[in-house]
Amino acid sequence: MSRIVMKFGGTSMAGIERIRNVAERVKREAEAGNEVAVVVSAMAGETDRLVQFCREASSLYDPREYDVVVASGEQVTSGLLAIVLQSMGCKARSWLGWQLPIRTSDAHASARIGTIDTGTLLGAMAAGEIAVIPGFQGLTEEGRVTTLGRGGSDTSAVAVAAAVKADRCDIYTDVDGVYTTDPRIVPRARKLSRVTYEEMLELASVGAKVLQTRSVGLAMKERVRVRVLSSFEDARNDDGHRGTLIVGDDEIEEAGMERQLITGIAHDKNEAKVTLVAVPDRPGAVATIFGPLADASINVDMIVQNVASDGKSTDVTFTVPRAELARTLDVLEKAQSTIGHLSVRHDTKIAKISVVGVGMRSHAGVAAQMFKALADRGINIQAITTSEIKVSVLIDEDFTELAVRVLHTAYGLDSEGEAA
Repeated sequence: MSRIVMKFGGTSMAGIERIRNVAERVKREAEAGNEVAVVVSAMAGETDRLVQFCREASSLYDPREYDVVVASGEQVTSGLLAIVLQSMGCKARSWLGWQLPIRTSDAHASARIGTIDTGTLLGAMAAGEIAVIPGFQGLTEEGRVTTLGRGGSDTSAVAVAAAVKADRCDIYTDVDGVYTTDPRIVPRARKLSRVTYEEMLELASVGAKVLQTRSVGLAMKERVRVRVLSSFEDARNDDGHRGTLIVGDDEIEEAGMERQLITGIAHDKNEAKVTLVAVPDRPGAVATIFGPLADASINVDMIVQNVASDGKSTDVTFTVPRAELARTLDVLEKAQSTIGHLSVRHDTKIAKISVVGVGMRSHAGVAAQMFKALADRGINIQAITTSEIKVSVLIDEDFTELAVRVLHTAYGLDSEGEAA
């Protein structure tokens, strides 16, 4: 017998018929003798609808009341799934975030989970009851409802799995696993049987939309085994299992699997490039740029500082989320007298392309291969960043799909069959 947390996203919960499909899957796990907790998202599109209501009510809405409104979407689906499970003869009940409770910080709309009280929950699960828990929500120490930010139900599921010491956390989505790249761009992209936490964290952070970055980071910290699989298909991999397992390096090594040099290619069109022209070249100049941006909670990604040719000034280029461009420009304008730059240029017609793989640690020339493959197809690189297992470049948005296809082929990822 295993203890399993199953998480179902918005497309899986979009209407009663799909909820019945979810209930059938949950019932099968329970009938197999497993202790089961289910974490659910709101129906697809429901959170957007609720957010829009808040905006229409007031452009300066209270974030505490915003959380009350948007958290209701998951409350509806948790209740509906419990009702359907009961109609199928299953012992089930819903557990709202405040009933466990799931304790969070008081950063409304972007709260972080602190603790989860599992005593009563574990007792109910041990007695054969299926626990249905709304994702995305929690409770402050003061008793106010909070939400975790968009995509937060993945984080809720991993947190619950860690709290109840689950054997596995199954994330059901509209895709059947993690692929070497977006199959819509590269039809011969391969589904991966297993991916390390680090690789999945890098892929999620640079544009892969399969899992929320925070959920992967939490899974890695708490060593929660996560499986990504489809709510709509039951296709099995060559190893007889479904979906993609996200685990530690040690588990992949124990399985005796050959390590890929490159695990996947990711792309992200949701960034904007900002260049400050003629920044005075003096100690602390960069701090005057990124300090105000940090104070405004604007996340900066790629940073390039050119060498000052005249010893007096330099250009500084960086990227921010495209949705934060307007705020970024406003912050820089207000800080102009402190920074001392001549002008600001920005460009939203860019894309970030990344190659990710733990094999980079022990192989030289990965970046050079990337640069050559892009150069051979006339794709110009505007900026570069690297980590131990990732190389990212900034290119013109028009070349996004070509770059992904070229790199996928260059690293030998588009051969037949699944990657191990």
